[in-house]
Amino acid sequence: MIQVRKSNQRGHADHGWLDSHHTFSFADYYDPEHMGFRALRVINEDRVQAAQGFGTHGHRDMEILSYVLEGGLAHKDSTGGGGVLKPGDVQRMSAGTGVMHSEFNASRTEPVHFLQIWVLPGRRGIAPGYEQKHFPAEQRQGQLRLIASPDAAEGSVTIHQDARVYSTLLGKGQTVTHALEPGRHAWVQVARGQVRLGDVVLSAGDGAAISDEQSLTLTGDEPSEVLLFDLA
Repeated sequence: MIQVRKSNQRGHADHGWLDSHHTFSFADYYDPEHMGFRALRVINEDRVQAAQGFGTHGHRDMEILSYVLEGGLAHKDSTGGGGVLKPGDVQRMSAGTGVMHSEFNASRTEPVHFLQIWVLPGRRGIAPGYEQKHFPAEQRQGQLRLIASPDAAEGSVTIHQDARVYSTLLGKGQTVTHALEPGRHAWVQVARGQVRLGDVVLSAGDGAAISDEQSLTLTGDEPSEVLLFDLA
């Protein structure tokens, strides 16, 4: 079963310095029909104007992934973690018992475009932590590259949840297939471009929940970037 969440169905907030689209309920956008999917709680597509950003604020008991599509995102947090994320970089921040952090556009002239993803942790009260890794385009082109997992498999960042996150870059006609173990579910999020999920066409900003399927196949209709979440 495939349930599509179209880009134009998402919540939207335009604060001037921040333009944000919410796949699931977030902040002032509340939709009881879209509170998340399995352990996946938030997918926000954010565009932050030059020299602007989120001042220091706190989080608890959440696994937070940042995935940059264009530009640079400067991060600093109370665990001592920090740096500038560029395309191909993935940052994991485990909020755990509590963490303070800030995120700003690293450029004074160009916007930054990124996805902020929240995953519910498998247990509460873990120690806060930070991790950042780079996944080159050649590792993702025409193939599913594991970027986050509970066991740091294949050099992925570690998340405290039974979930695996993959990234792929697909050219026109390129295809990837992912097998789902019995009882597993998947979420597909198209970051840019256009792909086909079986017979379903998904464009930039679209998402799809997949349940009761043995596998899923993605085919690029044009150069595309896609995230795939394999969820319990």
